[in-house]
Amino acid sequence: MTAQALLRRATGLSVSKTVAERAVGQRMEQTGFSDSVAYLQALTPAEMTQLIELVVVPESWLFRDPQAFYATVGLVQERWARGRATRILSIPCAGGEEPYSMAMALRDGGVPKQAFSIDAYDLSPGCIERAQAGVYGRNAFRAQDVGFRERYFTHVADDAYRIIDALREQVTFRQGNLLQFDTATYSRHYDVIFCRNLLIYFDKPTTRAAIHNLSALLADDGMLLAGYAEVPSFCQNGFTTLQFRQAFALKKETAPPASPVQVAPLPALRTLCSVPPAPRRAAALAAPIAPMALRTRPTAVPSPAPAAQADLLAEARLLADRGQLREAGEKCHAHLARVPEAAEAYFMLGIINELAGKMDLADDYWRRCIYLQPDHYEALCHLSLLAERNGNHTAAATLKARAARIYQRRQASN
Repeated sequence: MTAQALLRRATGLSVSKTVAERAVGQRMEQTGFSDSVAYLQALTPAEMTQLIELVVVPESWLFRDPQAFYATVGLVQERWARGRATRILSIPCAGGEEPYSMAMALRDGGVPKQAFSIDAYDLSPGCIERAQAGVYGRNAFRAQDVGFRERYFTHVADDAYRIIDALREQVTFRQGNLLQFDTATYSRHYDVIFCRNLLIYFDKPTTRAAIHNLSALLADDGMLLAGYAEVPSFCQNGFTTLQFRQAFALKKETAPPASPVQVAPLPALRTLCSVPPAPRRAAALAAPIAPMALRTRPTAVPSPAPAAQADLLAEARLLADRGQLREAGEKCHAHLARVPEAAEAYFMLGIINELAGKMDLADDYWRRCIYLQPDHYEALCHLSLLAERNGNHTAAATLKARAARIYQRRQASN
């Protein structure tokens, strides 16, 4: 079995061949192996853990997307008023930023500690170790208002701050994989689940399996908080949205909707953005996928039969799913030669170039996509994630809000 397949089986993440082989090479240097086949045959559980650490790069910050925390505070307050404690799950929790943010928000909301419990899981043992330590540097404090740092952290060294023990004790951290979670023991156990920006690294079958497990873990009257790019996947697999502005909150469906929201699915190969937990970016291909010259809005041109158009894009998706990125790009360009205004082809070229590590080209293609189709939800989500990764939080927030409005309009019209 290849390194790529082994990592995918162990984590569920769509790790590129380049990323997997680079990680194997690094571990071979550190363990003294000279042959990759021999190294893979000798893999122990402990060594697999070390290999996984090289392809999982967590990055998060405190009070990221704060509306999700505020929505949860309201739910916990309401349930505690009825004498009911709330069980909260954060998975994946990266370095602990999300569950600690939840604990701080609840403290700020006057919620007593006996009113809630927080469990936090991550695939990476290194992440769990850092979360348990509770020490954070400057990058963790990216929120507009960082007054919480004065209330809940102590300065320990240079730009490092440690969360107070009273809040560290409110969170239980464990190493674990959502896809291997004991859903029988924890059936309907959690009232609130945070699972944000994980599904974007999964293919469709793995996404369905992950959502199935989350549904099994969530109480029937519970609330799930997702990443904004993941809401359509949840809605296609048994969830429906809750009306909390910018929280991206969902609940289980009590019955199948009469008219489900129709959102074009993403390619099986997911974008690799730097959000928890994220595989390292694929190395650039030997030759770049050349961008097409930006046009003004195209005039009408004769189009081939719709079936022929769809076939080219379908072939491109299939090739991308197989990891044949260059060939997939060629199919997209062939489609654009026939239909220059095809926004979906530009969207796919963005995905392909992002997977190839060519972020500038990915950004260019997605911007062409929304120029041609301003309400392309998935392209707006990817542009927002990219802006966030690049530290342009104002642009990210604008794009995210725009995507949210589009999704809400779609939902209202169905």
